[in-house]
Amino acid sequence: MPGAEPPLRLATRASALALAQTRRVADGLRAAWPDLQVELVTVVTEGDRRRDLPASALGGKGIFTAAVQQAVLDGRADLAVHSAKDLPAAQVPGLVLAAVPERDDPRDVLVGRYQLRGLDDLPAGARVGTGSPRRVALLSWLRPGLDLVPLRGNVDSRVRRVHAGELDAVVLAAAGLHRLGLAGEAVRLDPETFTPAPGQGCLAVEAREDDPRTLGLLGRLTHRPSRVALLGERAFLRRLGGSCTLPAGALLRRAADGALEVQGFLSALDGKGLVRERLRGPADDPEGLGQALADRLLDTCGPEVRALVEDSRR
Repeated sequence: MPGAEPPLRLATRASALALAQTRRVADGLRAAWPDLQVELVTVVTEGDRRRDLPASALGGKGIFTAAVQQAVLDGRADLAVHSAKDLPAAQVPGLVLAAVPERDDPRDVLVGRYQLRGLDDLPAGARVGTGSPRRVALLSWLRPGLDLVPLRGNVDSRVRRVHAGELDAVVLAAAGLHRLGLAGEAVRLDPETFTPAPGQGCLAVEAREDDPRTLGLLGRLTHRPSRVALLGERAFLRRLGGSCTLPAGALLRRAADGALEVQGFLSALDGKGLVRERLRGPADDPEGLGQALADRLLDTCGPEVRALVEDSRR
């Protein structure tokens, strides 16, 4: 890589987790291109500005990603690094999903102020913090009787509230804790019952579709199995309207015989009417499999859940 080339500018949110994730992408680029210079461009998103409101009150779609994407479209940066689970399923015109590094642990985890082995160890009425409709629905379904506390803020601040005794536990993404070096505190939840968000554990790197230099540099970063999983899970979400605030989850994995398997759920906000499905499909069509899962869930869910999906599609 010629030393005279301009530095590659990576757009990111300014949270500790977003910076850690973006540095991971930067390190991958430097490993592939030792002479490449990189710069981080921090961006404040709508979700960062309005931490006083739940994500659903801000519209849900793109509140942590739109401003970062705009920095790339405006030419202030060359690529955008996102937590894939925050990325709305509809592709923004002018941008492409240019790289998907190897996926981290997709599971959710429980961090408690006393030793826990799982959700069953929480007493009735325990105060559990989460800002995710998906997690609220699953907790309500698996452990009715918990006191679910709406929660915003970065990973560090959520864990601090547990240590301060304000909450008995919080549910977070395993990948975020791992990337911040905090994974030792957590109890991993079984994805067979506590289904992750589509794309959880993945990083999504976007670039302008008319920027051949950046696209060429990013080509070496993609981990193909992780990209396959992300494409299928995003197709599932897209079929349901593309909102990150819908109580739905999906996880796609490759089976031992090479076929793809995807499992997912869809429910009302309070966990009622929850429906679950598991499908298998050919290895070369993850998006078709994700869409088929969404269709199957829509066929079996009740009217209250279907109404939520219709709202998500508007």
